[in-house]
Amino acid sequence: MLAVNRVVVAVLQALPPGLLWRFARRYVAGVTLPQALAVVRDLTKRGLTATLDILGEDVSSAPEARADGAAYGEALRAIHRERLPCSLSVKPTHMGLKLDRALCLEILRAIAAEAADLGNFVRLDMEDATCTDATLELHQALRDEGRPVGVVLQAYLKRSEADARRLAAARANVRLCKGIYRESPAMAFQERQVIRERFIALLEILLGGGCFVGIATHDAWVIGEAQRLAARLGLRREAYEFQMLLGVREDLRDRLLDEGERLQIYVPFGEKWRTYCLRRFRENPRILVNVLTALARR
Repeated sequence: MLAVNRVVVAVLQALPPGLLWRFARRYVAGVTLPQALAVVRDLTKRGLTATLDILGEDVSSAPEARADGAAYGEALRAIHRERLPCSLSVKPTHMGLKLDRALCLEILRAIAAEAADLGNFVRLDMEDATCTDATLELHQALRDEGRPVGVVLQAYLKRSEADARRLAAARANVRLCKGIYRESPAMAFQERQVIRERFIALLEILLGGGCFVGIATHDAWVIGEAQRLAARLGLRREAYEFQMLLGVREDLRDRLLDEGERLQIYVPFGEKWRTYCLRRFRENPRILVNVLTALARR
């Protein structure tokens, strides 16, 4: 199966952008902010909330990081004008983390300050394991300033239990996901069921500590276990929400809505969609399988 996935990804990589877009458009909201907002409006009509992610990471210059930071400010103002139930998700390397940590904090601080003024929220996305410490430190620095920010934990990282306990003690707002980046066995669990079980163990730490948790998964087993855990802890549905990628497992999304669960959709957009799609296909072939399956059903 992995060999087949590699072949399919190689074929997709060789496609011209117009053809590749046919595979990508289910879970990329477009190139421009107006296109992304149109998708958010449609999701809102279906009873969903959203978080916008402007595609891009590992920027090569400070001007690029500042320009993309300004684009997030523009997104915040547009969300506010339209009164949409939509927050932001920001990758620290997109804001210059690997160039200059002080620059990254400056840009994130400006975004978070505007979010606070407009009654919105910013989540710092988690990237590969080389960024984990810095991202958690940025999150803490912004929280210490009273900024409306949250962060992400990846269940497959072996360090995440200790990180979850610290975040639970601070009653942080946390998105919990399995983790998508390729990491060594020394850094991350590799077995699927082990990662699933770690996910639920971390979720119990976070929910038990009073954190609001975004349960980010397309795995029906994990969702079922999470629902049973929430019931056992006696939690109201306002204490957590499920989160999914745009265009992935819409059948499961609709089932959760029918059950009365809160659900947020991660809505990526921007000119760098091709790089994003190919990297996601390489790092997580299950996404590619989901996209191809969805296309086949159309």
